[in-house]
Amino acid sequence: METKIPEATAKRLPLYYRYLNNLLYANKLRVSSAELAESIQVDAATIRRDFSYFGPLGKRGYGYDVHKLIDFFKKILDQDTLTNVALIGVGNLGHALLNFNFHKNSNVRISAAFDIDPQLIGSVQSNVPVYGMDQLQEQLKDQRIEIAIITIPATIAQKVVDKLMQAGIKGIMNFTTVRISVPDGIRIQNIDLTNELQTLIYAINHD
Repeated sequence: METKIPEATAKRLPLYYRYLNNLLYANKLRVSSAELAESIQVDAATIRRDFSYFGPLGKRGYGYDVHKLIDFFKKILDQDTLTNVALIGVGNLGHALLNFNFHKNSNVRISAAFDIDPQLIGSVQSNVPVYGMDQLQEQLKDQRIEIAIITIPATIAQKVVDKLMQAGIKGIMNFTTVRISVPDGIRIQNIDLTNELQTLIYAINHD
């Protein structure tokens, strides 16, 4: 039976995985929750609670075996499975994402991009082919893509998302400034860079 965990915990799992790999690279074979807390700025009680959702991963007085934790999180996060992602909108932000293309996470890659600009359609940008929107459904199904990133004007976001859902997309990372309406079963991750920056500025000014 699949373990049901809180969304906040799920968001921290990749952070744990990355840090544990850094420990392994530094030849550290054992780590305590206190050491993890100091390094990733998450309190030790939260770390222990997150780990407890998956059963006894460590031992009192010993801590956690780095190798075993990496193997565990690798399986949980499907690090052995390559996930293809679609990018909708190859503007400035879209180009930046293509250049980055999740190089530090070898199990995730943007494998197809879509745009309406005739000068971009049919080209290859950062080793990723760019298709017209009329090829959306065909390419998503052929490449078995279930996750899309949208970096498009807010005015057309809902219309494009409707097309993505018709093509079988199950998860969307939304870089637009609007909140998208989707039915149950479709996951939306809203990334508002302006809001995040304003939150940071507020925190600095009121620290």
